[in-house]
Amino acid sequence: MSAEEKTTTPAAPPRRGPGGGHGPMGGAGMPVEKAQDFTGSIKRLSRRLRPEAAIVVGVLIIGAVSVGLAVIGPKVLGEATTEIFTGLITGTGIDFGYLHRILLGVTAIYVVSSLLSYLQGYILNGVTQRTVYRLREEVEEKIHRLPLSYFDKHQRGELLSRVTNDIDNVSQTLQQTLSQLFNSVLTVVGVVVMMVVIDWQLALVAIISIPLTLGIVTMVAKRSQPLFIDQWKHTGELNAQIEEGYSGHALVKVFGRQREVQRDFDAKNEQLYAASFGAQFISGTIMPSAMFVGNLVYVGIAVVGGLKVAAGNLPLGDVQAFIQYSRQFQQPLSQLGSMANLLQSGVASAERVFELLDAEDQTPDVVPASSPKDFHGQLVFEDVDFSYNPDVPLIEGLNLTVEPGKTVAIVGPTGAGKTTLVNLIMRFYELNGGRILLDGVNIADMTRDDLRSRTGMVLQDAWLFGGTIRDNIAYGRPGATEEEILDAAKAAFVDRFAHSLPDGYDTVIDDDATNVSAGERQLITIARAFVAKPSVLILDEATSSVDTRTELLVQHAMQDLRKDRTSFVIAHRLSTIRDADLILVMENGTIVEQGNHAELLAAHGAYARLYEAQFAAPVDEAV
Repeated sequence: MSAEEKTTTPAAPPRRGPGGGHGPMGGAGMPVEKAQDFTGSIKRLSRRLRPEAAIVVGVLIIGAVSVGLAVIGPKVLGEATTEIFTGLITGTGIDFGYLHRILLGVTAIYVVSSLLSYLQGYILNGVTQRTVYRLREEVEEKIHRLPLSYFDKHQRGELLSRVTNDIDNVSQTLQQTLSQLFNSVLTVVGVVVMMVVIDWQLALVAIISIPLTLGIVTMVAKRSQPLFIDQWKHTGELNAQIEEGYSGHALVKVFGRQREVQRDFDAKNEQLYAASFGAQFISGTIMPSAMFVGNLVYVGIAVVGGLKVAAGNLPLGDVQAFIQYSRQFQQPLSQLGSMANLLQSGVASAERVFELLDAEDQTPDVVPASSPKDFHGQLVFEDVDFSYNPDVPLIEGLNLTVEPGKTVAIVGPTGAGKTTLVNLIMRFYELNGGRILLDGVNIADMTRDDLRSRTGMVLQDAWLFGGTIRDNIAYGRPGATEEEILDAAKAAFVDRFAHSLPDGYDTVIDDDATNVSAGERQLITIARAFVAKPSVLILDEATSSVDTRTELLVQHAMQDLRKDRTSFVIAHRLSTIRDADLILVMENGTIVEQGNHAELLAAHGAYARLYEAQFAAPVDEAV
């Protein structure tokens, strides 16, 4: 879906659901947060590493060798301690040659272990970034498959937060936990093995800390995980509020709503602060708790080991190695504890991304698809039913035939279903019943790309991207020649102001298109429709932002644009559609009148009342 199909909602006022508005962005309620499935999300996130399975196995082997060498180091170093202690106590002297060989061996062990650890980190970094790269690609592809109704129900800032903040948080989590997780688990296993080899009784003193630490991690995780969910939910809500406030800052100032917007920001900021503080504080207790358990184990090993040395049941070097192992053993357990809060935060973000990926796709195109042999632009509505909300009917049993090359104007009060009607032609929404035929072919049997490539649309809200004026015009048809772009610009009167800009057609439109006026922006979007050369043209209040003189010029140009193609014009200013071949008057999703301008005025019905309301002379109420 192109950005031109969206509209920007100003700040402050509450949003409505689809049932409350009849346009493409009629509502934008906040999504309902699902219950957190920590284990399921972890498994799903892990499955994303499958394309890197062979590399991960290699990393595990490298990590196992690195950790194995690091685990052997204290045992070998303990031999040096035993040699020094024995030589001094027995008086036989120290074998410095043997001691020298031990120290060289320990040095080589630690150097090789460190190099392998660096290699492991380098490879894992590539694994993480490629995994997140694929995740971003999948999210981008998913967004283009989502129906417009999904964007109706989600605030833009909240959706952007999932695509940016949450994916970045997943990336950071994978980056910081994968290597530590592998190494920590391998270190715990290796150290336990070496402890059992040295003395199984002392090993039991150390091993008892494992269930204690895991119990602490589990208990704290259960309390902090809901807070991490709230943290990222409130982050999305705050981003949505900021995006709306900044996008509509002019309206906020015009209506003096700065204080209300500030209050909304403060309230959401306070919610985010409370959730973030609680999540980080509670999960932050894991590390000191694990260290406390480790210190108790350290004391136990020192006491029991000292007694064994005194009784002659254990060499001093083995006790020294055991004490090193106890520290080496507690460090990965503490790391696992510290990773718990980071992992919980990352999983909370991953679930928000997965919710986006799990959203229902738009109805897939039929295979094989149909396509009109010749495009003339005939449109037929047969018993068309549609509603945004099943409980609130909007369009029911609509029948209409529009012959090729005719201009159809659609008028009516706000919420009558005018924009909805043209959105159905573009298949932004699927029908609840009936069908729409384009040159005899059901549009539901055509691919969306085929249908929309033959349809041009100019919206009331002019959307331009950050690029040159030339690029924005050429966006209507890739491959348009320079001559076609200039012809379209002249037809839409863009040429009149483009030459007054410093860089002409190469003037770069900034992010908010503030370096051109609202009317000039709309003229550029009209030129974009000109260059597209569509079979069906839809103009939704396309001249609402231009001045009266320019509007007359653009209408004249549009007459040329509408030649030999079917056109739908949505207008509130009835003076702009007097020359339409057919005027449809809609109320509550139903066509209550149809005919040309003269016929409808003569009927003295709904159209005549609308016309008189705009053009009748004001009543003099003075007595």
